[in-house]
Amino acid sequence: MRITISNRADVPLYKQIIEQIKLRVANSQLKPGERVPTVRELAKTLNINPATVARAYQELEQAGILGASRRRGTIVMGETDSPQRIPLRQNRLSGLVNNFILESLSQGYSPEELEAAFSLHLARWRIQREMPEATNNIEKIDVRKALHIVGSNDLALDLLVSRLKYKIPEVSVQITPAGSLGGLLAIQEGKADMAGIHLLDEETGEYNYPYIKHTLPDMEVAVVHLADRIQGFMVPKGNPKHILNVEDLKRTDVTFINRQKGSGTRVWLDYKLRELGIQPESIKGYNRELDTHMAVAMSIVRGKADIGLGIQAAANTCNLAFIPLTKEKFDLVIPIDNYNSQIFTSLMEIIRSEEFKQVVNAMGGYDTSQTGDTVFIK
Repeated sequence: MRITISNRADVPLYKQIIEQIKLRVANSQLKPGERVPTVRELAKTLNINPATVARAYQELEQAGILGASRRRGTIVMGETDSPQRIPLRQNRLSGLVNNFILESLSQGYSPEELEAAFSLHLARWRIQREMPEATNNIEKIDVRKALHIVGSNDLALDLLVSRLKYKIPEVSVQITPAGSLGGLLAIQEGKADMAGIHLLDEETGEYNYPYIKHTLPDMEVAVVHLADRIQGFMVPKGNPKHILNVEDLKRTDVTFINRQKGSGTRVWLDYKLRELGIQPESIKGYNRELDTHMAVAMSIVRGKADIGLGIQAAANTCNLAFIPLTKEKFDLVIPIDNYNSQIFTSLMEIIRSEEFKQVVNAMGGYDTSQTGDTVFIK
């Protein structure tokens, strides 16, 4: 475990230790059951008074982050806790959440703003903990799941799934980010119950419907509008390289991070490149691909790229600057038999509720004025 401290910082040394251990646990760099250095070991490594380390460890133990093990000394708590400690952990979590809600509401934030912020930051932490590699393989779907969603990645869709699970706790949902085209193909092959798509047709300038008619010519589907959303460039705060438009991707001092082939974001970008006569091979980083907006945003946060294309909500959550480029339609494609089932009746009730729309709007970069509008295509 590598800890760095600074005597010049305004933060006391013991608090620096606490925050770094918390961050490593949150990022899964320190896992439940893993041993941390003894007080003497860490004090010797950092060349500080053991009492400083002891104070940090004491506060971390009081918070339930570290604990004592007879065999291994001080360890990270969590999933390895005994069953007897589960109620204590649940009560502590309930208290943390309650305090957070109380503090936020007392400062004038609405419940909708609170839920939006929580959903966005939870999505960011999931990516930060896992940073999964690109996964376009639709075959990985578990056929035992009750609801399979394949297609484009979207934070409003993640919120919708969370609300569905709360409303119907017994429902089991799997989301596979396979891109918009991958979602339509999964519907075609009977490997998905619903697909999220945002595909611009170059010839008509229309979103989604031409692709649905071409890919699913013999299938009746319901197309439910989830939201309009803003796509644009995500760049570090302050836009240090002064990136303004798509043409700037050709600059040799700019490193790009792309979305996977078949994603609606990639389809739009490739369309703009052709329109402007820009060759993809002239863009540094064009062939590096990630599956989600949040993964692209985190890649920029970590300095692995200067720019990526994504939605405004992802940029806001990761404290990145955002350069809006286009407004697009994000739709849900549902085979008609599924649409008429009880689970999708519940899903539609959530989508059309004013509360859901308010939370989506609070995420930033979304327009829900047509959310819930449904078109049937045969």
